[in-house]
Amino acid sequence: MSELRRRLASWDTAIIGLTVIVLFVASFSVDNFGTSRNFTFMVLDLLPIILVALPMTFIIVTGEIDLSVASILGLTSSLMGWFWNHGLTIESIIPLCIVIGAVAGLINGFLITGLGLPSLAVTIGTLALYRGLAFVVLGDGAVADFPFSYTNWVTGTIGGGPVPNVLILIVVLALIFGVILHATPYGRSLYAIGANAQAAHFSGIRVARTKFWLYVASGAVCGLVGVLWTLRYSSARADNGSGLELAVVAAVLLGGVSIFGGKGSLPGVLAGVVLLTALQNALRLEDVSGQALNIVTGVLLVLSVLLPNIVNGIRGSWQRRKVRQAAALEVR
Repeated sequence: MSELRRRLASWDTAIIGLTVIVLFVASFSVDNFGTSRNFTFMVLDLLPIILVALPMTFIIVTGEIDLSVASILGLTSSLMGWFWNHGLTIESIIPLCIVIGAVAGLINGFLITGLGLPSLAVTIGTLALYRGLAFVVLGDGAVADFPFSYTNWVTGTIGGGPVPNVLILIVVLALIFGVILHATPYGRSLYAIGANAQAAHFSGIRVARTKFWLYVASGAVCGLVGVLWTLRYSSARADNGSGLELAVVAAVLLGGVSIFGGKGSLPGVLAGVVLLTALQNALRLEDVSGQALNIVTGVLLVLSVLLPNIVNGIRGSWQRRKVRQAAALEVR
C-alpha cells in the first residue's frame, strides 16, 4: 500500500495526470483541437521531439546532456538534399544519413568520454559546428523534389483514418527504449551511473563506454529524425530543426528526469512530450505568436527544474519533522 501511495505521489504520475487534464480541457475549450485532423498534425509535431527525447532520457539519466541534437538533425537534412541532388537513390540516402548522424554522435562521445571534457561544453560547441557544416553543405537554399511515395508515407495515415503512419514508429521505438531502461540490467546501470559514477565504476560498470554508446545512439536517432523531418516538409534545409534541443530538454525534465542524473522514467518523459506538444498546439489554434510559444517552452523548462526541487525539499522537510517527532516520543 505504501508503494502504491509512493507511485501516486511521484512527479511522473502527476505529469501524466496533468497531461490528461490538459488534453480533456483543450478538447472542449479550443476550437478544432479535438478533431481527427488536428490529432494527425499533433502526432506529426511530437514525432521529432519524442524520438530525440528517447536517447536524451538515457543521457540525462547518466548525468550528462546533449545540446547538439537539433544541429545533427539539420546536418543530416542538408546532406540528404545534397545526396539527392547528386543522384543517389532515396533508399541509399536514408541509411547513409542515419550512419552520418551516428558518426556525429560518436564525435561527441569521444570528446566527452575519451578526452574527459564536460558534455555541456562539448555539445554547445558541436551544436555550432554541425549547424555550420549544414550551411556549408547546402547554403541557404532548399531541396524539395523528394519521391512522393516517401513524403506521402510520413504525412499519411493508416487506412485513411486519423492515426498517422509514423505513430507505429513512435510506439515501436518507445517500447524498445522503455524495456531497455526499465527492465534490463543495462537500464539499471544507467541509473547507477547517474547516481554515483565513481561507485558505478568500482562496481564493475564500464561508465565511459556506456556513455560513449549513448551518444552514438543519440546521433543515429537524430539522423533518422532528420530524414523524417525532411520528408514531412519535403524540404531539405540547413536550418531544419532549429531550437528543437530546447523543446526536447524541456520535455525530458518536465517528465521527471533529474538534470543531475539518477532519476526519472520514460512514461513520465512521454507524458512531458505530449503535454508540451498539446500546449503548443492549442496556443497555435488560438493564434498565439511563435515568440509566445518560445516563452511557454522556456517557462516549462525552468519550472521542470525548479518544481521537483521544491517538492523534494518539502518532502524532505516533512520526513525530517516526522523523524524528530518520533525521536521526541521515544525520549518521553
